[in-house]
Amino acid sequence: MRMTDPNDAATLPRAIPAATLIVFRDRAGLPPELLLVERSPRLAFAPGATVFPGGRVDPGDVALAEMLGPIAPVDAAARIAAIRETIEETGVAIGVAAPPGVDAIRSALRHGATLGETLDGTALDLDQLVPFAHWRPRERHARMFDALFYLARLPVDAPPASVDSTENVRLDWAGARETLDAAARGERTLIFPTRRNLERLAQFASYDEAVAHARATPVRRITPWIEPRDGVDYLCIPDDLGYPITAEPVAAARRG
Repeated sequence: MRMTDPNDAATLPRAIPAATLIVFRDRAGLPPELLLVERSPRLAFAPGATVFPGGRVDPGDVALAEMLGPIAPVDAAARIAAIRETIEETGVAIGVAAPPGVDAIRSALRHGATLGETLDGTALDLDQLVPFAHWRPRERHARMFDALFYLARLPVDAPPASVDSTENVRLDWAGARETLDAAARGERTLIFPTRRNLERLAQFASYDEAVAHARATPVRRITPWIEPRDGVDYLCIPDDLGYPITAEPVAAARRG
């Protein structure tokens, strides 16, 4: 029996709108690599954890989405945030047509400019981002994010990714299974949503397979709940959203 109702929005405390981008780089004969960053141990949320690039949706993201008008998808602000955060954290520009110098954009963002201001009229292609998941935890003791996850392929002409050295201390390209194995050896720290998403992504041999799966699977808000099983409390998620593992003992799960 569930201890809480994860679908009862009225019981959920306020969360920060956020977006995350899972960037794929295909490898011949091997599962694709994913772009990952390790968060600084000084940060309040998920210190030292390995995560995908992402962060909160800023007012500038909302304003740029509104400027796009009726051509923009309903989640345009989140897609823009995912693009902006990925540029800030890794120097990789996804969904930006012929960016006018990624280093210049990155520097301007670091100094407080909005993505719209840095692009100087350069077009955005938000369709390059494929909706994958929607995570919204309920823990009142942690900094909570209502996060949309997207998939994207690394552009062929993308410059090498590099760590921002502010929020993050390390950047890597690694396969989903490789990252899970590294965590099992104690070489990586994974929070609950990242672990579940890596397990889901480890099922696919290519970016195209992952996209086909994402488009065939509904994106529904995931709010984990605690459920006792044989005397042990488990942190659980729905079993119909493509995740091969849907429960983990609470004592073993890192949530933030």
